[in-house]
Amino acid sequence: MNDSVIDLIRHGEPVGGRRYRGHNIDDPLSEKGWAQMWKAVGEYKVWQQIVTSPLQRCQAFAYALGKHHNIPVTTEPRFKEVGFGSWEGMSHDEIQIDRSDEYQAFLRDPVHHRPQGAENLDDFINRVSAAYAETIERYQSKHCLIVTHAGVIRAVIAKIVQAAPTGLYRIKINNGGITRIRHTAMGGILELLNGRLSD
Repeated sequence: MNDSVIDLIRHGEPVGGRRYRGHNIDDPLSEKGWAQMWKAVGEYKVWQQIVTSPLQRCQAFAYALGKHHNIPVTTEPRFKEVGFGSWEGMSHDEIQIDRSDEYQAFLRDPVHHRPQGAENLDDFINRVSAAYAETIERYQSKHCLIVTHAGVIRAVIAKIVQAAPTGLYRIKINNGGITRIRHTAMGGILELLNGRLSD
């Protein structure tokens, strides 16, 4: 069996700047966000399939890229971002200042100290893992691009390197950053983190 190569790209900056969006706030990409995405991929076009989150900060670019290079695109609802409950719509500064104790508890143990109404982290990891496993199965021996969110990419990386869910938010994922995972007969290998393909 030939290796399957999966590239994952985090959406660029959305309109409204840096804040917790989860999957209930569906802001489009800002002008800067579009620029971040195009800069990251450059004229790279070897993907045989693009799979995207249903949220417009991912989907709009995925379909634009697919049209630009004539690459088929499918939407996978399970690649949407984790739900952040009561934090959704709030800026990082608001959380860190106004909810300092809550924020510190979350950083120490994001499994057991979720924002009120947030998606259960194990449930999130399981839905992402199931979608990712099906993507690998469906596009065996192909080179795919998944356009998605920081949380989804963290969940995939944690699964590949067998890291505990408590360490999920210790992985920094940049806007427009590309992660590459190669699947061989021996399993998945993390080859690139926060890269650009235009270099």
